Amino acid sequence: MMAISISTAIPPDPADLGNRQQALRRSAVALEESFLGEMLRLSGVARPPDTGGGGAGEDAFAGFLADAYAAELAGAGGVGLAEQIYRALLARESSDGAA
Repeated sequence: MMAISISTAIPPDPADLGNRQQALRRSAVALEESFLGEMLRLSGVARPPDTGGGGAGEDAFAGFLADAYAAELAGAGGVGLAEQIYRALLARESSDGAA
């Protein structure tokens, strides 16, 4: 069975990181944001309720709402996925540089 660790540590301030590390962190957060947006779309969180008042445009813009929710979630620390991706990218970069 795979053990999953959840980090509650606050990620370091991007101003304290080097340019490459900042780019890796931004990429990790962007990937988490994209993932969360898809999950929110599929879960139906951004789907409008069946009130019959929104018309065809309501469905068309539901994806934008899911993306906005995802951006807020990722910007507030997300679900921890970005941190795990960032650490994996750092480890991979470190191992590539050592080889």
